[in-house]
Order: sequence, then structure tokens, then C-alpha cells
Amino acid sequence: MNISGSAAIVTGAASGLGAATAAALVESGATVYGLDLASSIERAGAAPAGITLIATDVTSDTEVQAAIEQVVAGSEPLRIAVNCAGVGWAGRILSKHGPHDLELFRTVITVNLLGTFNVMRLAAEAIAKTEPIDEHGQRGVIINTASVAAFEGQVGQIAYSASKGGVHGMTVPAARDLAQFGIRVNTIAPGIVDTPMLAGVTEEYRLGLSEGVPFPKRLAQPAEFAQLARMIVEHDYINGETIRMDGALRMAPR
Repeated sequence: MNISGSAAIVTGAASGLGAATAAALVESGATVYGLDLASSIERAGAAPAGITLIATDVTSDTEVQAAIEQVVAGSEPLRIAVNCAGVGWAGRILSKHGPHDLELFRTVITVNLLGTFNVMRLAAEAIAKTEPIDEHGQRGVIINTASVAAFEGQVGQIAYSASKGGVHGMTVPAARDLAQFGIRVNTIAPGIVDTPMLAGVTEEYRLGLSEGVPFPKRLAQPAEFAQLARMIVEHDYINGETIRMDGALRMAPR
């Protein structure tokens, strides 16, 4: 699918994977609408040219619907949605402090899994109303973000792994559900990416993380996630797939 001339939604677009993906899609000719929390947008400052940031809680039905209506009102058809918004708080099922906090677990599931599903369902409705772009009836593509933790969750990642495992689990049924509308659905499962979530760690800890990656022995870059997302959009036959982007990393227990 040709990215140029399309409108795209990217969640979590104020920083990290979302910001890099939004920039890459703009570079390819898309008109990009970045959805993120108002506080994140405020921290990010002015949006780069070609990106409109919209304060949106991805877990809110009304806020996501309002954002999509703003996108649809634009001059370009909505054909791309990339879900990057997420949180990664840690906690063990049982620790010296007692059982895992239920609200923490609920919040991680709500943001990472329910938020992804919420944007996917509402974006799909809008994409399905556009005109097909080829003889096969293709209308657009949705890309969700899981994690290698969906497959090898570490100690303390029970909530995060459950949420990202859910995102991975939605991939095939979502692709099957939306096939009749000409919408492809794929998921990227990154390994350790050098995003603002790692901003507070020491260089020693960062080197330790790099040493665990078979090859290349370094952290992934947000631009590499964006490159893969762009390739998925452009490759019309990739559908219903979760693609690991992890340098062959298989996470150890801790």
C-alpha cells in the first residue's frame, strides 16, 4: 500500500516508538495524527511538521472517537493506524510486600490491551468506509505493538506480559475479522528499545542489557521500529503476523 496521500493515526506519538513512527510516516508522505495524553504532549512541545498531536486517552471510547472524527474530517482518507501507547510498570504476583496490587494489574491491562483494542476497533470502522485502493479491495492496515515479554516474561512482568500476550493473541482473529473490509492487521514485538522508558538507567545497566542480545549486541532504536512499521504498511501480503524485532533475544527469567 502506498503511504503517500493517506492519513495515519499513531498512538503514543509524543515520544519513543510512537514519535519515531509518526516521523517516518510523514517522511513517506502521510498526514499523521498523533494521539497521546495531554501531559505527554505538553512535555513533548511543538509537534514536527506534518504531525497533528491530539490529546487523547486511548482507553476512552469518546476521546478516541472524537480524535478519529477529526482525522476523517481532513482531506486525506484514513488508511493507517499504529498503536504504540503503553505502560510497563512491574510487580511480582507475591513479594515481601504482599500480593500484586490489583489496581496496578488492571491499569496495565487497561492501557496496553484494552486501549489497543479500543483504537483498533474504532479506526477499523473509519478505514472500512473508505474506497478500496486496488482490485483486491484493500483499504488499510492496523499495526499493534506487543513485546518479547509476550513470549518470555521476566520476573515482575506478570501484568506487562499478560497485556502484551493479549495484543499478540488478537492479531490473527483481528486479521480474520477485518479481512472482509480489506484491512490488514499485524503486530510488532520489540525487544529492548532505547526509548525514554530507559532514560533513568545507568550506562552500566544499559551495557548489561546490550550484552544479553545475541546480535547485534546493542539496544534497538525507535527508528528501527518505525522502519519495520513502514515496511509492513507497504507490504500488502503481510497479514495476521506478529514480527519479533529483538536481535534474537530470548529473555532470561531476570
